[in-house]
Amino acid sequence: METMTFPRYSPDDIISYLRSHILEGAEARNLVKGDVFGNPRLDVLHLIYLRILQKVCGIRLEHAYMMPLNVDIMYPQIHEGFLPVCNLYIHMERLLPMCRISDFQIADVLNPKTKRTVRFLSGILNFVNFREFRREAYLELQLSYKLAMEKNQHLEAVNREAVLKLEKLNTVPVEHEAEIKQLTESIRELEQLLRQDYRRKQTALQEVTSQKKTDIAERTQKLNECKVSMATLKEEQEQLKSKIVESPEERKSYNEMMKETIKKLKRSKQEVTEKYEGYRDVVEVLPSCQVELQLYQKKMEIQGENVERLASVSSEARNLEDQLESAQVELKKAKTDEMSLKRVVTAKHEKLATAEIQLKKMREDIEQHKCTVLEHFNKVQEKRGAVYDKVMAIRKEIKQKKGKIEQLKDDAEEKATKAKEIHLILKAVLDKCHESLLKAVKTSAASRAEKIDEIREGLFSIQSSGNAS
Repeated sequence: METMTFPRYSPDDIISYLRSHILEGAEARNLVKGDVFGNPRLDVLHLIYLRILQKVCGIRLEHAYMMPLNVDIMYPQIHEGFLPVCNLYIHMERLLPMCRISDFQIADVLNPKTKRTVRFLSGILNFVNFREFRREAYLELQLSYKLAMEKNQHLEAVNREAVLKLEKLNTVPVEHEAEIKQLTESIRELEQLLRQDYRRKQTALQEVTSQKKTDIAERTQKLNECKVSMATLKEEQEQLKSKIVESPEERKSYNEMMKETIKKLKRSKQEVTEKYEGYRDVVEVLPSCQVELQLYQKKMEIQGENVERLASVSSEARNLEDQLESAQVELKKAKTDEMSLKRVVTAKHEKLATAEIQLKKMREDIEQHKCTVLEHFNKVQEKRGAVYDKVMAIRKEIKQKKGKIEQLKDDAEEKATKAKEIHLILKAVLDKCHESLLKAVKTSAASRAEKIDEIREGLFSIQSSGNAS
């Protein structure tokens, strides 16, 4: 019983709780620590127990002085002084198992000890606190249940009123039956018209949707073609990018060569234009030079085609230069990102190192704590083993005592059965003796009466003989 589930309160806490919650008035003011602990006063301790029983079990003071009616007692005046103590012990023996205390004895009422009274009062206070807490929770539940019941009743009443109103609304008066029939017929006609309109609109919408579906199919085909062309263009672009990445120096030299060729072509074009103007003047003067002019025109057309080709090549070169610049910018961004990522990685490595150091410290602390806990656990286990051995020895003693008690009970039952048998035999013998005595009394009374009759007859005969003489 040294390891209980309830907390052990100190004597000061118990006294303050008794003053504030259990005792009232002068009883609480006059209560002192020495009245309950140390050398306790029995009347104060009994009063505290009675007040606890009044609060928890609803037992009144009269019940402590009442004699039980189901017991036959020859002289109840003898038990009047012991009745309050006996009733208090009976009621406390019923209460304390609920407080997780099962070793209450009558000696704790007649000759209480400090440690046991502290344990009993701490268990009772724990039960009282638990009871008050559960009582508050029960009252809250009861209040919520009452509110829910009232709300349910209110909703049922509202539901009944609504049902009555619906019945009134559903019931059609006789005066308005013709109007309602006309309205229903008109509603049916309107429904038919609406259905016809709906069907027409639905067919029209279906036609529109079919047309739109065909348009969408055509557009999807066009989109697929565009996607295919885009894919081919992307492949060409990737090929060009690969070429750019593979030989940028050749591309630059090629661009320079193309620029020089463009300059040469421009110069030749200017010369040709000058010659053309001169030839045109000459042609105006000399119509015989038309053949040469036609040749020159052909050359000019060829040069125009070459110029167009140069323009397309120059545009492609410019696009390639722009792509190179964008690729260089992306490379610079990638380098900066790599540097930032390296910095982040180094910072994370440092954090990981610090975290590993902290984890090592935590593990060492945990291992130390485990060691201390294991030592404490081993000590507790040793104490527990010792206590278990004591408990087992006590249980063995209890079993032995129980066996002795059972033997004594069996012996007492055997003796009682023997005594009953002897009593029955003696009773039978006494009955026979009584019968024989009655018979003897009857025979003696009959013989006495016969003798008395004989004596009387003899006396009568003597008297008659004397009278005759």
